[in-house]
Amino acid sequence: MKTQQPSPSLIDAAARLLRAGGLVAFPTETVYGLGANAADPLAVRRIFAAKGRPADHPLIIHLHDPSTLDFWARDIPEKAYRLAESFWPGPLTLILKRGHAPLEVTGGQDTVGLRVPGHPVALKLLEAFGGGVAAPSANRFGRVSPTRARHVREEMKDKVDVILDGGPCSVGVESTILSLAEAQPRLLRPGCISRSALEDALGDQIIAPAPSGGIRAPGMLDSHYAPLTRFEVWPLSLLKQRGDELVLDGMRTAAIFIGSGQDDIPRNPALKPFFLPGEPVGYARKLYAILRLLDTAGFDALLAEAPPETEAWRAVNDRLKRSASAALFTP
Repeated sequence: MKTQQPSPSLIDAAARLLRAGGLVAFPTETVYGLGANAADPLAVRRIFAAKGRPADHPLIIHLHDPSTLDFWARDIPEKAYRLAESFWPGPLTLILKRGHAPLEVTGGQDTVGLRVPGHPVALKLLEAFGGGVAAPSANRFGRVSPTRARHVREEMKDKVDVILDGGPCSVGVESTILSLAEAQPRLLRPGCISRSALEDALGDQIIAPAPSGGIRAPGMLDSHYAPLTRFEVWPLSLLKQRGDELVLDGMRTAAIFIGSGQDDIPRNPALKPFFLPGEPVGYARKLYAILRLLDTAGFDALLAEAPPETEAWRAVNDRLKRSASAALFTP
């Protein structure tokens, strides 16, 4: 397994590996993906084995451009092409009715997730490969997604045939997922492309996910993106009290704050503070990297300040809620 800057020759070699049924980790603008030939069910099964991912949890197929949508999907509505023109390449996944996508990719469903990633290395790989690449995040299932090549190397080790290093991911959280497989567009996972931006492009209202029994998509489980260390999210007004309780219990604790220079942050020397940007784009870009760092730093517990409950922070709040330890998230 190699980690290298992706020269043209390395990208060609990675494309050959994909054709041979291999696994290639590659950067996207959101997180690093673990890719296999989407048309090869045996290769796709290697993804599930490498990640420890349940077979009914669907994957997203990555394309070089929208020209092959009608191979992987069927009955494609005009609004899908409208969204593709507005947001691709970029961090938007569309759920459509399944065409020739293998059931191994779709988790047994008759729908398929598709996107064109907005990262030059990913696009060069997809162009060299000449087909669709099925790719979830390149980490063990349910754990914190990787936003740097070294995250993949540290976690996946020899389970990947090659890692293409494209530097830190510019977005840092997974793509927005929008279903167009029903009569009404449905938002399945929030991301950096907001609901209002999608509605403006569609000229149509978007509805929320069905409570249960609806279309399954990546990142919809209650627990996901989680560090191994105990992790809790609290409003700033309660975070100091919670930090004091953990410290009194003898737990070495780190706390993630929004912005810096706040006068009201806890001053307990046993509570180690860390700071992320005070606006949602910068915060999202660095969130997974700091969670991974703190998860391996010997802390007994991790805390985070809950962001505002606004549309701009919706994707970050979604990831924090799913990554927090069960029953410990406080909105």
